[in-house]
Amino acid sequence: MARKVNLGVLISGGGTTLQNFIDKINEGKLNAEIKVVISSLSTAYGLVRAKKHGIPTAVIRKKDFPDWDEMSKAITAELDKYPIDLVCMAGFMCFYRIPEKYMGRVMNIHPALIPAFCGKGLYGHLVHEAVIEYGAKISGCTVHFADNQYDHGPIIIQKAVPVLDDDTPETLAKRVFEKECEAYPEAINLFAEGRLKIEGRRVRIL
Repeated sequence: MARKVNLGVLISGGGTTLQNFIDKINEGKLNAEIKVVISSLSTAYGLVRAKKHGIPTAVIRKKDFPDWDEMSKAITAELDKYPIDLVCMAGFMCFYRIPEKYMGRVMNIHPALIPAFCGKGLYGHLVHEAVIEYGAKISGCTVHFADNQYDHGPIIIQKAVPVLDDDTPETLAKRVFEKECEAYPEAINLFAEGRLKIEGRRVRIL
């Protein structure tokens, strides 16, 4: 049986992905324990969700630092207070410069099929608006290992959904999020089982 993986979760907003992790852990479907939730905003509702479940929290705000590098160092210092195996970005709207020791141990989820509709400035509902405006027939979500470029690291899992003729950004987002709720825990469980091997741009599932 795979060992339980210790998570550090980075958030900026409502914490719906965080709640999915909590629910899946409680249902015995995610072999993990959340050690700390770090938010880039003190007003993020995800902090309330974490506190309801007794998970330690921290707030590290961009405006308190001169640049991304200094903010990233503060995030790393907070993570280092815990025995973290894997860092999960869960709607984190800031740039985290990943130190060498966490390379291959930071995951992100994006609400589109990378390399389409991704990169700096494309996040949340802006992604779904862009997909619909472009006339794409398929969208979905991508779980990938993060590197120090936006939405760039090696892809672990992708799940697709159709884009319907009458879709709005809201209806498409709902359909994509249902797939996100499957894909992210699946990727974390594979990590916990030691089944993910990064080979250049590819992730091999053993």
